[in-house]
Amino acid sequence: MTFEQQWVEYDYNPFVLFSSNGKIISLNSEAQFLLGATESNTLFELAQTYANVNFGFKTTFIELVYGRYKFFGLTVGYEDEDQIGIKLYQIPSFKLNTKKPDGELVNIFIITDLCISSNSINSKAKFTKSYDPTIPDIILNQNRLIKVLNRMYSCVEDNDFIDTQVFYRIGEHIKFEDKKYGIFAISISAKNIDKSKSNNLKQFAEDNDFYIETGEKLIINIPMITS
Repeated sequence: MTFEQQWVEYDYNPFVLFSSNGKIISLNSEAQFLLGATESNTLFELAQTYANVNFGFKTTFIELVYGRYKFFGLTVGYEDEDQIGIKLYQIPSFKLNTKKPDGELVNIFIITDLCISSNSINSKAKFTKSYDPTIPDIILNQNRLIKVLNRMYSCVEDNDFIDTQVFYRIGEHIKFEDKKYGIFAISISAKNIDKSKSNNLKQFAEDNDFYIETGEKLIINIPMITS
């Protein structure tokens, strides 16, 4: 998989490429989860409905809901009669504690790698990861984050494959003392997530001033405070 293909694969927004008869040619990981909430025919009809009259790309702002997924728009593109692609833009469904994080300036990738390393010991799972290298060092309490991340990994320990992503929440921010800060997320996904552990995880995270999304993935959202 090329670097460009990885950007598509790990995009927060679902992307599906169809053949002219509605058969799925390719899709990214987020689209695979979306297809658990809706049919591929529904997305193909959506692509046909909002496609440009002529070849090219067209973006439309429209509210759509499929199960827990909520979207505010989509882009449809095609260059010939054989293939048509659709990308849907998710409305973020997360929250952050209003308390400004305290701690020290840390490298989030070092912390995440440390947790992956410690949880991979004596594990049968294959750990994969994808990081956005532009995310800077940030201020937080690293001991608390390590505890939460280890709890997250314990929820997915009974798997053959465990994937970790660190990415920007594009267009999202939080205010502390009238100053805006961007947001990034650490996502851990696997086929099987221990529901009893994940339920306890949410309260444990909040007790440590973090918020966890649980579902098909475990996602922790963190403000990018650099000074």
